Amino acid sequence: MYTAYCRTVQSSMRVGMKLMNWRKPELLQGENSLERLPELVKSLDLNMLLVITDEGIHKLGLMDTLLEGLQEQNIAFVVYNKTVPNPTFTNIEEALEVYYAHQCDGIIAFGGGSPMDCAKAVAARIARPEKSLADLKGLFKVRKEMPPFFAIPTTAGTGSEGTIAAVVSNSETHEKFAIMDPVLVPHYAVLDPVLTINLPPHITSTTGMDALTHAVEAYIGKSNTEETRKYAREAVILIFKYLVRAYEDGTDMKARTEMQRASYLAGLAFTRAYVGYVHAIAHTLGGFYQVPHGFANAVILPRVLRFYGESAAKPLSELATIVGIGKITDSDEKKAELFIESIEELNNKMKIPRKISGIINRDVPLMVERALQEANPLYPVPRIVNKDEMFYLYQIIQE
Repeated sequence: MYTAYCRTVQSSMRVGMKLMNWRKPELLQGENSLERLPELVKSLDLNMLLVITDEGIHKLGLMDTLLEGLQEQNIAFVVYNKTVPNPTFTNIEEALEVYYAHQCDGIIAFGGGSPMDCAKAVAARIARPEKSLADLKGLFKVRKEMPPFFAIPTTAGTGSEGTIAAVVSNSETHEKFAIMDPVLVPHYAVLDPVLTINLPPHITSTTGMDALTHAVEAYIGKSNTEETRKYAREAVILIFKYLVRAYEDGTDMKARTEMQRASYLAGLAFTRAYVGYVHAIAHTLGGFYQVPHGFANAVILPRVLRFYGESAAKPLSELATIVGIGKITDSDEKKAELFIESIEELNNKMKIPRKISGIINRDVPLMVERALQEANPLYPVPRIVNKDEMFYLYQIIQE
């Protein structure tokens, strides 16, 4: 009965999503494409920009090219650089105050997933000032256009530059949730691989596995379309070909460029076809223990895929085929298992552990409840799990 209810909701959402007018960001791509952004901003006649980033990026000087370009174009800006991993309500409200205090009329998100999420949440609050962040939780709670928004990713993982989601954390309740609305898709995005050259190997690996998780969960779900399947397939091919290369040699510009494209494509796939239980579990670990999102996904992904069993075998076998895993004569189940093993091998090559430490058993019941609340009935997963099964999934991912 409960499974039927979930599938009915998902079917309704699938129909509705097909009728929606999906925006894609206008892209600036390629080496040093960031240098072209100030001129684009100038053409939009904006008076004051809020640049949202984090302290590490600011100190590294990654934004220097952008800020100098804005100054050359006589474009005023103010920088908010206090974003933390898994951005909190406090972060977002602080940045919102800066936006209003300086009478800004546009936003630049510069960084990885956290600055992107922070900036999108700020934009959501600007669009709906009468609503709190808690009020905006879930789908279609914004529904009013945000200010001109420019996304500049410095990692290749979240795909936030093309997605409808902003993931935020309530540090008081340890709840991590998504605000999801098509109006949160950035208007412009810069895919400049130069910005990812100095990424440490462990960030390269975990953000890359985040992108793989987006692509795989979108592909095996029951709400995908031919378009999202195409995006997901291309992303998986690129990640299997270039992620370890980028990890082993951070200056490999070809690998950096293709991983950035893979991240973007995977974002386009999951923002229309959704994610699944891997993300639901990872969000609880981020909310309770600040476990980095990509790292959590990397560890959890093969465990959940194996748990799905026969329900995910066919799409996983298709992914195995496109990356050259298995034989023509292998069954779907065999190829699916080989694909899962190849994900584990990617983790091994990049020194990502097999399990997650630090999970406190007394927290697990609440995390189970929140993971199920996030995923069911919305996420069109291959197999609907119950509370006991979700408990089991938490057990097999922890040391």
